[in-house]
Order: sequence, then structure tokens, then C-alpha cells
Amino acid sequence: MSDQPIDGITAVTVAGAETAPGPAEGAATLGLGASVPPADAAAKTTGVFPYTADLWAEGLLWAAVLRAPHPRATIRGIDTTEAAALPGVRAVVTHLDVKGTPPGDRPPLASGEVRYHGEPVAAVAADHPETARLAAAAIAVDYEVLEPVTDPEKVFESEPLHPAGNIVRHIPLRYGNPDMNGEIVVEGVYRVGRQDPAPIGAEAGLAVPRPDGGVEVYTGTTDPHGDRDRLAACLALEPDQVKIYVTGVPGAFGDREDLGFELPLALLAIRTGSPVKLAATREESFLGHPHRHPTMLRYWHHADREGKLVKVEAQLLMDAGAYADGSAEALAAAVSFAAGPYRVPNAVVDGWAVRTNNPPSGHLRGEGALQVCAAYEGQMDKLAARLGLDPAEVRARNVMSTGDPLPTGQAVTCPAPVAALLRAVRETPLPPPPDEEWVLPGGPDGAADPGAVRRGVGYALGMVHMLGAEGTDEVSTATVKVEGSVATVLCAAVDTGQGFATLARQIVQDVLGVEEVHVAPVDTDQPPAGPGLRGRHTWVSGGAVERAAKMVRTQLLQPLASTFGMSPELLTITDGKITSYDGVLSTTVAEALEGKELWATAQCRPHPTEPLNAAGQGDAFVGLAFAAVRAVVDVDVELGSVRVVEMAIAQDVGRVLNPAQLRARIEAGVTQGIGTALMEHLRVARGVVRRPDFADYALPTALDVPDIRIVELLEERDVVAPFGAKAAGAAPVVVSPAAVAAAVRAATGRPVNRLPIRPQSAVVNAGAQPQPQA
Repeated sequence: MSDQPIDGITAVTVAGAETAPGPAEGAATLGLGASVPPADAAAKTTGVFPYTADLWAEGLLWAAVLRAPHPRATIRGIDTTEAAALPGVRAVVTHLDVKGTPPGDRPPLASGEVRYHGEPVAAVAADHPETARLAAAAIAVDYEVLEPVTDPEKVFESEPLHPAGNIVRHIPLRYGNPDMNGEIVVEGVYRVGRQDPAPIGAEAGLAVPRPDGGVEVYTGTTDPHGDRDRLAACLALEPDQVKIYVTGVPGAFGDREDLGFELPLALLAIRTGSPVKLAATREESFLGHPHRHPTMLRYWHHADREGKLVKVEAQLLMDAGAYADGSAEALAAAVSFAAGPYRVPNAVVDGWAVRTNNPPSGHLRGEGALQVCAAYEGQMDKLAARLGLDPAEVRARNVMSTGDPLPTGQAVTCPAPVAALLRAVRETPLPPPPDEEWVLPGGPDGAADPGAVRRGVGYALGMVHMLGAEGTDEVSTATVKVEGSVATVLCAAVDTGQGFATLARQIVQDVLGVEEVHVAPVDTDQPPAGPGLRGRHTWVSGGAVERAAKMVRTQLLQPLASTFGMSPELLTITDGKITSYDGVLSTTVAEALEGKELWATAQCRPHPTEPLNAAGQGDAFVGLAFAAVRAVVDVDVELGSVRVVEMAIAQDVGRVLNPAQLRARIEAGVTQGIGTALMEHLRVARGVVRRPDFADYALPTALDVPDIRIVELLEERDVVAPFGAKAAGAAPVVVSPAAVAAAVRAATGRPVNRLPIRPQSAVVNAGAQPQPQA
């Protein structure tokens, strides 16, 4: 690969920039519905795709960030004298250099007090990365160590941990008759641990000073315009003095939110007048970015003797960590979906997101929805056991459908084929029993005794919301240009691996019949497209691309139609050919475009939503997506080891836009869900992260991935969504952990009320029998 200099930066192939036009050679079809491969797939799989850590610039300096060693302490003073005196050190910055007002409640560099282990305190720029690290370590910070408050249940009575108080948000949802009770009541307490997004590549960035006193930042962000505005506020600059270039994003699941990483880069670049680069270590990555909210959930399910739900009561306590970040949004999802995809005539749900001195929590696939899914599905299993019914049957008697209300009072107007999804996984044949010992729990070298292995089958249903909620203005803008039979898409939607760049190509191919489509690099000179989470780019950014492409189509067809005295709507574009309804006109798109340059810009904005009111009521969500999973596990009930044998999933996808890409997304989501269920847990003791590395934080490998059977992709189009498609990546992540827990419950008869599932939770005392399971 040859270096391509851009503004003095080399090896910058930014996210969305595609060099391979059109679909794979020999592909039978183009456009929507075809399995068009990503243009950057070969570069990524062969290891030559340039990510942010590969950037370089003339006169480059290196940055290092000093992070707090305590989860809570007062900063009595910071002495940078020794650090600044080291040979090769060019600048040291602290909170005193932050001239503007940071948005939100989190300072980019700690001021007056540190509130979590790893909080950024100061940063250094030097001519060598080791010099920068040594200088950061030489900064003397005088801490008065305070007792951290790390138990979310204790923050209600503790002193304020933040000027804004300890309660980020409280939502008291009341629906129907709160006093209604059922004949059968089952109770449970559930806990979901702290999961790290664990991207394949750690954070990295490069900041370059501008002559006007501003700065340009090259980084793998998922929200370039949001980062620009936050940086400008902190630097006391106008937004147009800060420019973000989105470079290769090495994995993201709604995260990449650490402003305490990008701001020091910008400060140091402006201070030194030189480009400054920082490539975080894996430990810094673990300490810097937000994690999934650890959550405690207490539930009471009321039902009649037929198993029909009468009321759901729940108390949800989410640990936001030291700062609010996305906790208010996560809590809204958790409270709204606390009863799951079931008809519930009455609900009493209280949810709290609270500050502690634990690491911050934030966006991570299915935030809020995953935690409550694990709990309400555990309750459905308890209800089935109490009534002596098959767990799948209890679910089938309660599933919601289109038109049913959520406990927030919002009617589910989108397709909600929950019954069909459950039926699909329920009717799928079960896998055969193991025929070789090496496939038992523990793997080829495991110690499992075949006589101690029990098989369990578990079901789970779940839901996620798409786009933002509670009044968020979801809007995206895109421009489509066509010149010389080559189309270019300009849209600030960041492709983090979810496939937006490929989708944009398919849309233009479908609408215009142009095979060669390029997606331009993303920067903040383009109009905003919003952050890349909750499937929003498929909806709003894809919708904007489609509208712009259709406007260009009209420009292309109007002159031809006028020549023949007909409307452009009577012309069709198929396989690169333009034909009229009567066959009189027939030409190629290439011929019609010869010598022309056409372009159009369009926006897409979905219907508005509203905040939840004081009783947790309101039309807060744009759309919903559903999934059903059946998990089959083998459990060594003496050792507590679990092997997932098979995951069968049926998913509500609206419309399949790219079959291969969709299946890959679902399989990846199921795998991430298995990690949540069995192994992923960032250990924090009294606020201090223990072993923030991949030696201690376990992730699923190829050996942990079972047979993932996608038994049905239900295409019932959402009429208000562009193309009718729904978000695909989050639902499998949300539902899979609950299904694995249900299967372990079935195999062991144990309550299994904690994620990840600990070995002791799957150990069965001698003579104990598992609960009945169909």
C-alpha cells in the first residue's frame, strides 16, 4: 500500500473511503437485496487497512495521559515542574489549560477532585512516546484520598459525589391499575455485571494545529460532529475552528466516547504548534472508555392460573459510575422495556441511574434493554416452573403483537411478530447429543466427567429500540453526485463495521443503476449525520442517501421523458438500462449520463418522539425490533462449566438489504451475547479496576462460538422506515444472554440470576434434579 498524503498526514484512508467499486467480481446482482461485499473487506482481512494508530505527520510529537490511581480523591495541587524539565518534553497541560466550559457533567481533565480510577488528570507532549510516558509519570499530584462510594444502594444516603448530586435520573413508571394483583406471584433478584466494549483496536488519535488558532483532529470516532462541538466548547473556540477527520475505526459498539482522550491531544497541538499523536495502551483503553451499566433488578411477576400476566413490578438500579454520560437514555430503555415483549395490563416500575466512584458507564449495544431482558426472562422461567408449564408455552400465552401498548402507554405501531419468532425457534429440531467426549464442557483438555454433564434448553424473547428516544432530533443529510457513470456519496455517517458504506453503495446502485459508487471520507465539513448507534444510520442516513439518489434520478430521467412526451415516472432503470413502459425508449445509464454532472442533497428525519412524563408515560420511541433465541447448553454440574451447543435465532428484520452482511451481523451479535452470558466481566474492587487487560478480561474465541442457526429472518416491512428495514445488530446481543441463562437453569435447576454466569451458579448438589424442560 502506498502512502497517500492528505494535509501533511500519511496513511490516511478514512472510514467510509472505498477504493473497490461495485460488487464483487462475478456477482449476479447489484443494489438492495444483493450480498454486496464491503469494499474494504480485503484490506482489513489482510491487515493492510490503515487505522488511526497508523497515522504519521512531519514534526510529530507523542502524547501521554496521566490517569488517577484512586477512585476518589481531592486534588490539592499539581506540580508539573519535573515533568516539563525532562529533555524532549514540549508541553504539559492540566485542567487550568481548559479555557472553555465543558458540556455535560464530566470534566475532560480532572479539576479539584478525581471521581474514578483512571480519570485523566494531565497530559504531556514529547518527541518520543517513552519520553512522554516518563514525563507523565513525573507529574506530582498531591492527592487527599477519600473513601469511595462504590455500592449503588448506598449512594442514596451518602454525601454528594458530584455537584449535580448522586441521582442521575429516577423514572417512576405507573401503568394501568397499580393495585391489581395476580393469583400467582413470583419474585426474583438479578444482577448484570460490568461489560467492556473491548474493541479490537484501542483508541488513537492525531491532532494538528491550524494557522487560525484552531485544530484538526484525526480519530476513529462514531460521532464526529458531537466531538467537534464538545472540543470547541472546551477550547473556547468556534465550531468551525475545530475539524474532525474520521479515520479507520477499529471496532465500536456505540462507544468511542472518551473526550478525556481527544481534548489533551487538541490542547497539546495548539500549545506546541506541532502535530501530536496518542495511541492508547490496552490498559488505558479499559480505563478510559465507558462500559455497560452494572445493574441490580428486583422483580415481582403477577399472573393468573393460566399463566397470563396480570402485573409486573420492578425496581431497577443502574450504576452510572462517576458521570452521567448516556445513563439517562439507558435508564429510559430499561424502564420502558422492563416487562419485555409481552402483554402486561398493569405495571409498576421504578428505575434509578445513580453516580458512584466506579468507572463510568455509557453506550454499549442494547444498553438498558439487555439488563432487563435477563431479568424478565428469568421471571418467565420461574412462572413456568410454578405453574408446571413448558417455559416456551408460558411465553407464547403472553407475547405482544402489533397494536399492543408498551407499559409507557405507547402503541406498538411497527410490525411486532413476536409469536411467529417464538414459533420458529420452538419448532426447529434440537441438535443431537454429543457423540465424542472432547466436545463436552471444558473443551478438548477439559476435566468433564460425561456422567456429570446435563443438557439444557432455554428460550428468550427480547426487544430493542431504534434511533434516539424521548424527543431526540434524529436527522441526517447526504449528497449524491454522478459524473461520467461514477457516483459519489457524501454523508457524515461513520461506518464502524456495521456496513453503512456498503448500504450507501447499494442504494445508489439500486436507484440510479450506476455500478461504480464511492463513499467519500467523513469529516465535519459535511452536514451532521449523528452518532452511529441503535441502527440509526440504516434508517436516517440510508434514508437521506435514498432521497438524494432519487432526486438525481429525476434530473437524469426528466430530459429523456420530455423528449418522448412522457412523465419520468414511466421510465425504469434496471441493470444499468433505462426503458420506458412501452418499450419505445431504451438506452443505457452510461449513455444518458455522458457529459453530465448531476448532484442533489437531501435530509431524512423520522417522526418525532416525546420525553417520558412523570408517570413514565409517552411516545418515546421511533421504532422497535424483536428477536427470539433458543439456546442449547451442556453443563458439567460438578464443575459448573458450560458449553453452548447451539443458538437458534429468529429475528424481525423488516427487510433484508444485504443477506450476507445481515447474517454476519446477527452471528456477531449472538457471539457477543454469549460473552456477556458466560465470561465478560470487568472486575472492579472498591472502585479500582483489576487487571485491565485481555489476560484477565475473557472474550469469546472461535472455540467458544457454537452452531448459530438463523432459522428465520422475518421480513414484515416497517412502513415508516426507509426500505422497511430494521436495526439488526443489537437484538441478538440483548436476547442471547437471557437464553443461555435459561438453558443453564433448565440443565441445573439453579436460579441462575447473575450475568456473567459464575461456575458456582451452575453446580448442582448430589441428588438434585433439574427443573422440567420440554
